[in-house]
Amino acid sequence: MHLRGRLVHRITRDDVGRRVSLRITLPEGGFTDIVGVVESWSEGILTVRRRDESTVEVAENAIVASRVVPPVPPRRRGERP
Repeated sequence: MHLRGRLVHRITRDDVGRRVSLRITLPEGGFTDIVGVVESWSEGILTVRRRDESTVEVAENAIVASRVVPPVPPRRRGERP
């Protein structure tokens, strides 16, 4: 997300269905990161499904950095969840 000290916003509407990492500004200040699959992107709002199956809506203008990340690798037999 950083490129030589700069925050980089790399995702587009074409990335719906892909797993992404987002850094967003919080209303009270500061930042938080969200990782998940972009389920929709409409009217400036992204819906992202996290690994625990919860969804979060993110205002496009709150995103300060983003990138596509690899899918979660499948679990091996016998691994704990």
